[in-house]
Amino acid sequence: MLRVAEQYAATDTGRQRRANEDSLLARSPLFVVADGMGGAQAGEVASRLAVDVFEKGLDDTAEPESDLAARAGAANARIHELSHSNAEHAGMGTTLTAVYVAPEEIAIAHVGDSRAYRLRAGELMRLTDDHSLVDELVRQGKITPEEAIDHPQRSVITRALGPEPSVEVDTRSYSARAGDVYLLCSDGLTTMLPEERVAELLRSHPRLRDAGEALIAAANEAGGRDNITVVLFRLEDPSAPPLAPEAEEQTALAPVDMDGRGDADAIPGAGGPPDPGAVAFSKPPRQPVRRRSPRLPASAPGGTRKRRRLRRLAPAVIALVVLGLVASGVYLAAQSIYFIGTNARGLVTLYRGVPYQLPGGIKLYSSDYVSGVSAATLSPVRRRTLLDHSLRSQAKATGLIRSLELGQLNE
Repeated sequence: MLRVAEQYAATDTGRQRRANEDSLLARSPLFVVADGMGGAQAGEVASRLAVDVFEKGLDDTAEPESDLAARAGAANARIHELSHSNAEHAGMGTTLTAVYVAPEEIAIAHVGDSRAYRLRAGELMRLTDDHSLVDELVRQGKITPEEAIDHPQRSVITRALGPEPSVEVDTRSYSARAGDVYLLCSDGLTTMLPEERVAELLRSHPRLRDAGEALIAAANEAGGRDNITVVLFRLEDPSAPPLAPEAEEQTALAPVDMDGRGDADAIPGAGGPPDPGAVAFSKPPRQPVRRRSPRLPASAPGGTRKRRRLRRLAPAVIALVVLGLVASGVYLAAQSIYFIGTNARGLVTLYRGVPYQLPGGIKLYSSDYVSGVSAATLSPVRRRTLLDHSLRSQAKATGLIRSLELGQLNE
């Protein structure tokens, strides 16, 4: 059975757009990227509506492809209805690429030109086909992949959520393996970087946080003509034998990073280094050496002293167990609390937990969602009221983030 061991998720406005119309969801085992389109803020609305449909995750099912397609269809209906009932949102739509991690495979639902890739044994494979005019021309053999890169109509897509009452959703499943790395991205990445460069950056940055930030930086350096969204996750097999302690120092594969950002080890918004971590391939265990120990009589003084030491240690052991149980209870209770801060890149971020850190670098919070809004764009009053680390319910905090992304909290 496979599970997500490490993940990263971020979206960047790019260098030539004033607003970010991309939306994402990275909540294992479900990952979604949507790239909106439309006038004014209609694209932001469309992509956010699409992601909202997936917020509650999928029900336990043996048919994730069908469930993903059904959610995509529901998103299409919602976007289409709003685009026809509100003149400001007329013509809006969005791409959608959603991936669900099942025990032995991954399922994909896809509409538009956002993409999904898999990196396995250093080889990058595209898992989706673009629903775009130039991709159709490439498949028909009318233009080459090289000609498609700079084609004047490369941004014209032939299928999206919203424009029509119903939409055809591509679904497929792929067998998965421990160690696979999956990339979901908007075309703001793939129109700036060739696939060879994407593969090179993934291979040269084993930690997904480093790889994701390198991809975004490279896309911006290439021009950053569109919003750039990157979601990465790596799979592991938890049933595999544990690694030998002495081998854990030999490699630098990344630790589990649930928000994918390697956020500051201080209170969110202050910046700082990520938590260190390493795993490695294990060495063959050494053969045990049998040693003979002299038997002591039952009345030996050494046995009496050992029993006395154990009796003295018992209260301390009990106290440690109680403290551990109390700490676990506090941590679990904190998981139902949310607050809003900023991550290391200055983006407004929704955090789960409380904004405190215990000695030893133990954080009582984790990133739940990274918005595409930079705190620098907010007014001083809005920054003080929104980013004050006030504890909120999930519904309240999520509502504030959503209103902020829709431009309703800019005063």
